[in-house]
Amino acid sequence: MPALYLSHGAPPLADDALWPGQLAAWSAALPRPTAILMISAHWEEAPLALGATETVPLVHDFWGFPEHYYRVRYAAPGAPELAERVRATLRAPGTPVQDIPDRGLDHGAYVPLVEMYPDADIPVLQVSMPSLDPRRLMEIGRRLAPLRDEGVLIVGSGFFTHNLAALRHAGPTPPGWSAEFDDWGRRALAAGDVDALLDFEHKAPAGHLAHPRTEHFAPLFVTLGAADAAGDLDGARSVIDGFWMGLAKRSLQFG
Repeated sequence: MPALYLSHGAPPLADDALWPGQLAAWSAALPRPTAILMISAHWEEAPLALGATETVPLVHDFWGFPEHYYRVRYAAPGAPELAERVRATLRAPGTPVQDIPDRGLDHGAYVPLVEMYPDADIPVLQVSMPSLDPRRLMEIGRRLAPLRDEGVLIVGSGFFTHNLAALRHAGPTPPGWSAEFDDWGRRALAAGDVDALLDFEHKAPAGHLAHPRTEHFAPLFVTLGAADAAGDLDGARSVIDGFWMGLAKRSLQFG
């Protein structure tokens, strides 16, 4: 299976005229996964945690939206077999893995999955980010990479730029800091410049404006690790680009 990094949007993504169709077309072009492993910007938990392995309620982790966004359901099957594989792969002396069996999918996971796999018939497991350290996250991705050969779709879910002040942006073009960071990231990925990406806070133009906090860029490094282990880093492809409410929605496929 390929490894993906996607910009997951917010609940109103479902009402966008373009983006849901882009996500649906992307999933239609992929092989059908045996299971989906989600790493979302919206779950930081240490030690690394595995979420529910049976169908439980979603985590509606947002506030102030119209009521219908809180009525969304995504009753995908749990993935207990995948959870066992992840435990066996990641657990080691000094690196425990914990279970949080009532932790459902958050909006970083289910919002894009509703558009990509609307039948909710593929098992999904969400795991936490135990750190925002890019190198540590890359190593987790490398260790998870063999799951790709078992048909597991590894998805890092964040947002290529994420500064909520941009939600108030109403101009016809994205703010300069968002466009500059997006272009820098596109070029770094095309060049396979992992060192620059790892040090994006210092090397990217407007890095601290594009990501005042780094959790929405961090899932990319799990994806990069899963791609690196399979020799796919040079094959990065931007499947979705452009901007949504001023934020870069660049989404990537490796392999």
